[in-house]
Amino acid sequence: MDYKKAGVDIEAGYRSVELMKEHVKKTMRPEVLGGLGGFSGAFSLAKIKEMEDPVLLSGTDGCGTKVKLAFVMDRHDTIGIDAVAMCVNDIACAGGEPLFFLDYIACGKNYPEKIAAIVSGVAEGCLQSGCALIGGETAEHPGLMPEDEYDLAGFAVGLCDRKDLITGENLKDGDVLIGMASSGVHSNGFSLVRKVFDITRESLDTYYDCLGKTLGEALLAPTRIYVKALKSIKEAGVTVKACSHITGGGFYENIPRMLSEGTHAVIGKDSYPVPPIFDLLAKTGDIKEKMMYNTFNMGIGMVVAVDPADKEKAMEAIRQAGDVPYEVGHIRAGDKGVTLC
Repeated sequence: MDYKKAGVDIEAGYRSVELMKEHVKKTMRPEVLGGLGGFSGAFSLAKIKEMEDPVLLSGTDGCGTKVKLAFVMDRHDTIGIDAVAMCVNDIACAGGEPLFFLDYIACGKNYPEKIAAIVSGVAEGCLQSGCALIGGETAEHPGLMPEDEYDLAGFAVGLCDRKDLITGENLKDGDVLIGMASSGVHSNGFSLVRKVFDITRESLDTYYDCLGKTLGEALLAPTRIYVKALKSIKEAGVTVKACSHITGGGFYENIPRMLSEGTHAVIGKDSYPVPPIFDLLAKTGDIKEKMMYNTFNMGIGMVVAVDPADKEKAMEAIRQAGDVPYEVGHIRAGDKGVTLC
């Protein structure tokens, strides 16, 4: 008896590491010390000397049950973008710059090419957000997970000067809410998605005129990363007073998280175009409108609050970063919460 007969292939692990190195290398920043394969990832914090009051920010998340679609479609090169996006977007909406990311892949069996494909997506997410992929772990769990399945999660660490933290404390009546377009469902609500649609290869390969693509292509579209957009706003000299990453819980749970006491958000549902995938979900699943806005991002992945005088400058900065902005609402005095109208 040996470890391989017990279900863990150490040689496959070595091959996975070799295959992923080319992807990891692309994400390196000058602060990274050493290479892939050590017991820990090292990252220089010399940059904090330039700050008055440096603050470390962190975020951890996974892709949820969206990975099920990757299994069925046998496409594994984009799901890693989702894992990175869920972490770095949280850091960015607090005002931070993501510095580095580590992933964790748990699998029933280590197929090196599949693991390398997953990591290629992680690396792409890191490139989009400007952070380094400095380490990770691939763990085989024979007997615990089916051989052809895996789960993917990770965490990121970011940095911010305390004076640049986005806290919502200076929000006031009349401030403008700007939403940034999402790429689709992102990585939340897939337990409901999988109840609405048959998650089979035939179903996911079905082309829909209203989507302009197959169902699988629409659902597997990777989560949009907004790090560059928020950085662009800052570099344009605009102060983001408050910010919300629209993830699990949709508008009703996430918008109030950006508010200070005594402020209320008002958002117009017709202020931007809702992507057709959400209309298809609602009609196919007979999902009530409030549940849609309480589960999904409905086409808006990030919301920022700015002074009315800064609205146009902020929207142009978002466009310059490659994202699409919409004026979706405003802040008024009132009980902390959100009204969709």
